[in-house]
Amino acid sequence: MRVELTVELGKRRVRIAEVLDLGPGSVIEFPKSADEPLDILVNDQLVARGEAVVIGELYGIRITEVVSPNQRLRTSGVIKEVPL
Repeated sequence: MRVELTVELGKRRVRIAEVLDLGPGSVIEFPKSADEPLDILVNDQLVARGEAVVIGELYGIRITEVVSPNQRLRTSGVIKEVPL
């Protein structure tokens, strides 16, 4: 069985006009700081966090935190947080 593994650098909403203006050399800034951990998702479900590493000429990710099962359920929306 295969699953999709995604490392998320960040998310940002942009206008279609901004996307159409993108070209070689364009830079898209993300609201996430460079020292913040990257999210590691399996099938769009947060499972861990880590930091980017370079291995030879390739990129990799060093896992620094594994998300608890309870936190995974909360981020998936299965468990709703009840305001106090």
